[in-house]
Amino acid sequence: MRELKVVGLAADGKYIVRESKDPAEKFRLPADDRLRAASRGEELPPEQPQLDITVTNMLSPKEIQARIRAGASVEQVASASGSDIARVQRFANPVLLERMRAAELATASHPVLPDGPAVLTLLETITAALVTRGLETDRLSWDAWRNEDSRWTVQLVWKAGRSDNVAHFRYLPGAHGGTATAVDDAARELIDPDFKAPPLAPVAHIAFDEPAKPVAPEQPVKPEPTAPAEPAVTSRRGKPAIPAWEDVLLGVRSAQR
Repeated sequence: MRELKVVGLAADGKYIVRESKDPAEKFRLPADDRLRAASRGEELPPEQPQLDITVTNMLSPKEIQARIRAGASVEQVASASGSDIARVQRFANPVLLERMRAAELATASHPVLPDGPAVLTLLETITAALVTRGLETDRLSWDAWRNEDSRWTVQLVWKAGRSDNVAHFRYLPGAHGGTATAVDDAARELIDPDFKAPPLAPVAHIAFDEPAKPVAPEQPVKPEPTAPAEPAVTSRRGKPAIPAWEDVLLGVRSAQR
């Protein structure tokens, strides 16, 4: 252990300057409570261990619920505040149920058209619009959140092919289910009774000629055999033989017998 000699205080009074046997080599010690206590011969206080503490922006339960009610997800609130997801989830569950209920009530509201609220509900109007477009209606996703003005925004997500489509409505609770006003173009198209989907591009017609059937070779027609004609009885000279008169009489008589 090297021995040091006290030179004095630093200019700011926060350090004690010391030097070794070599005047060019100087040292300084912080003039803290531990050093003062040691100079007075008092017992040194135990040194507090250094703790690796991560300071987080811990949100109160009320702040968590306010952010969830405004549309944030549990994961978003936990990530932004550095809080544990389980803690955020515990305070967020009641508000998530509130949002779900608001979205459910909004489907029973009536869309606001240029001439007033429609007779059909928002869900009935959107279902009819999607069916007209040839889209599925059994996989609609509804959500709602409360804005700074305490009014509800309702979000609808549906699929068209492989793409996700989103529409937003302003929901105002009231008598007979309340009203829903379109916020964006997608929402306006869904509730527009005069909206016509763009015609599909014509599909080119390709004519497929049926290949000609092979013609079987004609079989030669064989003549049907005819019965040979009975040869005429001729005499030796080639003239027909004339029976005698007696043979004729006898043949007649024999036939009569």
